[in-house]
Amino acid sequence: MMIDKISNVNAINTLQNTKRSNNVTASQNYSDEISVSAEAKARAEELYLNQVAEETPDVRSELVEQIKLKIQDPSYLNEATIAATADRILSAYGF
Repeated sequence: MMIDKISNVNAINTLQNTKRSNNVTASQNYSDEISVSAEAKARAEELYLNQVAEETPDVRSELVEQIKLKIQDPSYLNEATIAATADRILSAYGF
């Protein structure tokens, strides 16, 4: 028995390697993705804001002390200060 055409084996290997590489690139073109509903986004934001509110102290004692000291000063409470405070309160309520 005589084997005379061994070079054809390389052609088969090349063809198989080409098919394998095409399959690899085809599978790499797909990517995972998710979609989050608007309701889920709103709920996540609500949970985050609740967490921030729980971690934030209700009363900032350093500011309260500063205001107490300012009120004790007789020159602090004047018409301009009262008017500015009233304007800020009204603007906070949208007036």
